[in-house]
Formats: sequence, structure tokens, C-alpha cells
Amino acid sequence: MTTLLQQAFAMAAALPPPEQEVLASRLLAELAEEDDFDRAIAASGEKLADLARQAIADHRAGRTQKLDTDAL
Repeated sequence: MTTLLQQAFAMAAALPPPEQEVLASRLLAELAEEDDFDRAIAASGEKLADLARQAIADHRAGRTQKLDTDAL
């Protein structure tokens, strides 16, 4: 465990139990969301590669135009 995480847990341990429960719930939810995101990205690798190949093909075929950032 890193020093920073140890400090965070020490501070959390000093909180009243109801606040510890809220913090723990938020941390667990955040970790679950991160896992979900990682799985989604991993599962979409081939789709992203297909989109990239299509974008390159469109560019080479002259079907793209330079982005005018001033118009955004």
C-alpha cells in the first residue's frame, strides 16, 4: 500500500462510522465504474480499430476536410 493511500485510510478511520460508510460506498462505486470502463474499452478495441481504418481511408480518398477551429 502506498504512503498516500495509508494516509487516506488513516484520515477515513478518524471519521464517524456513518461518514466512513458513505466514503466506503463512494470508493467502491468509483472502483466498480473504473472496472466497467476498462472492460468497455477492452471490448471495443476492434471496433475502434475499424473506425480508425475507415477514417484513414476517408482521408486518403479526399472525403475529409481540415478542421476550422475558429468556427467552433
